[in-house]
Amino acid sequence: MLRHLLAVIVALVLSAPALAQVKPFPAGFRTQEVAAGDATLHVRVGGKGPAVVLLHGFGDTGDMWAPLATALAARHTVVVPDLRGMGLSSHPAGGYDKHSQAGDVRAVLASLGIEKASVVGHDIGTMVAFAYAARYPQLTARLVVMDAPVPGIPPWDEIVRNPLLWHFDFGGPDMERLVAGRERIYLDRFWNDFAANPDAMDEASRAHYAALYARPQAMKSAFAQFRAFREDAAVNQAVVARKLTMPVLAIGGGKSFGATEAVVMRNAAVDVTEVVIPNAGHWLMEEAPVPTIAAVTRFIDAPISK
Repeated sequence: MLRHLLAVIVALVLSAPALAQVKPFPAGFRTQEVAAGDATLHVRVGGKGPAVVLLHGFGDTGDMWAPLATALAARHTVVVPDLRGMGLSSHPAGGYDKHSQAGDVRAVLASLGIEKASVVGHDIGTMVAFAYAARYPQLTARLVVMDAPVPGIPPWDEIVRNPLLWHFDFGGPDMERLVAGRERIYLDRFWNDFAANPDAMDEASRAHYAALYARPQAMKSAFAQFRAFREDAAVNQAVVARKLTMPVLAIGGGKSFGATEAVVMRNAAVDVTEVVIPNAGHWLMEEAPVPTIAAVTRFIDAPISK
């Protein structure tokens, strides 16, 4: 079955006009707007079976997950929200700490009648996925984190000293003015600097996401996601003492976080599987979709050992 799945994934990728061009979700997926406290989240839902939630990060939206959703939908109910303040979701004034956003995800699942789910995150989505697993451990079947640190979880203090991460403290009214009308330039910096192969994020994808981040209030909300990290770190430090017990998959790009992703998670969880995607940078779904999708689906579908 795995060989057949990989063949399907390869066919989908090779038949696409460009490696990372934003692809549509499978037929049968629907979109809906879900109230989550003071936010309204844009959500894609499809498939049938045990639930899997896919959480995007900065520089893209839930649209990034279409190839993985395609691979999962035959065996799983797949739920793909845009995080608050991002994509087509609303832009509330606050609530960008990841504990609160975990509550957003819970509200989405509750609205769909879903109790337990596996949670997959990339970039800021990794931080929200971790917060969800910490806040709702009994409702989290499995956790997948992809190429991002988790605020407050060692070696967080060393990671944030990396000069490439200056954007963690970037934001505020003057920064919004500075970026206004130049969203594409700002985003190009992320797509170029954090990729092993910048060409993997093709022009069509860059234009698609840049248009979404140029919408009113979008960059203000995006900055708020980063500027909540200190609050996130304080909340997450309590998790280290008790540790997560559900199975965790930590995926790092070989040219990005690499094995450090698993180092982070072993400081906060007891059952961690490590995967490093060779020659890939931060943008795993764009740079290396086939091995990334294979790693996630294999983990999600594996039996849980007693």
